[in-house]
Amino acid sequence: MIVRDMESNGGAPSQAGIEGTALAVRGLRKVFQRPAVDDLSLDIRRGEFYALLGPNGAGKTTTLRMVAGLMKPDAGSIAIFGVDALAKPTAAKQITAWVSDEPMIYDKLTPLEYLAFVAGLWGVDPKLGEASARDLLRWLELAPNAEERCEGFSKGMRQKVALAGALVHDPRLIILDEPLTGLDARAARLVKDVLLEKVRQGCTVIMTTHILEVAERMAERIGVISRGKLIAEGTLDELRRQAGSKVGDNSLEDVFLTLVAGEEPTP
Repeated sequence: MIVRDMESNGGAPSQAGIEGTALAVRGLRKVFQRPAVDDLSLDIRRGEFYALLGPNGAGKTTTLRMVAGLMKPDAGSIAIFGVDALAKPTAAKQITAWVSDEPMIYDKLTPLEYLAFVAGLWGVDPKLGEASARDLLRWLELAPNAEERCEGFSKGMRQKVALAGALVHDPRLIILDEPLTGLDARAARLVKDVLLEKVRQGCTVIMTTHILEVAERMAERIGVISRGKLIAEGTLDELRRQAGSKVGDNSLEDVFLTLVAGEEPTP
C-alpha cells in the first residue's frame, strides 16, 4: 500500500514524519567554487514519483549524488526511510538505487553476469539474485540478450542494463539523473513504464529530467531549484499558483520558465 502521510516542512524530522517520508533532507549544502547546493531541504513521500527540475547548474545532480551517498555534503542531514545516510551510509545505500545518464557497466560481462556481480555486492542470495535478474531482463525486454557481452549494446540497452542493476537488490528509493537521455522512443517508454510500476508497488522515485513533458505526465509532485535553492514545490496546479496568474492553465514548461526567470542572474 502506498503511504501518503508526510511531516510538515521545517525543523528536524519527527518520528511520525519519518514513518511517512522516504527522503528527508535538511539544510543540505555543498560548495565548490561557489555554493552548488545552498541550505536545501526536501521531504519526499513514500510511494511518490517526484521530479526535481532546474536550469543547468542549478544543483540537481549534486543534490542527488549526495542523497545517493556518492558525494559528502559540507553541511546538512539526509534520512532515507528513517536511516541517517551520513552516519550509516551502507544501510542507506542498501535501500537505495542510483541510475545516472551515463551508465557505468562492465563491457566484457553479459547482463546476467553483471547483475549477478551487483547482487553479490549487496549480499543477495545467488539463487534469489538470478531469479530477480531474469525477471528484470524480461521486464526490460533484454532476455534475448541476457548472455551477450554488453560491449556491443546500444545506449538504450546499456541504460536498461544499468536500471536492472540498480533494481536487482529491491531498493525502496530509486534515484535517477536524466535516465531518458539518448533513448529512442520505445526504450524511453519501457523505462517509464518500469518506473511507474515500481511506484505502484510502493517504491519511491526521484528523478531529474530536462524533458518537462515527462515530468508533467509522470510526477505527482515537482520541486524546482535554482542556484542550489528550492524555489517552488508542489503539484502542477500548485506550481501554477506559485508562478502567478499570468501562467493560467499553461504547461509545466511555461510554469517552469516563469518560476526560474526571476532567479537567474542579470547579465
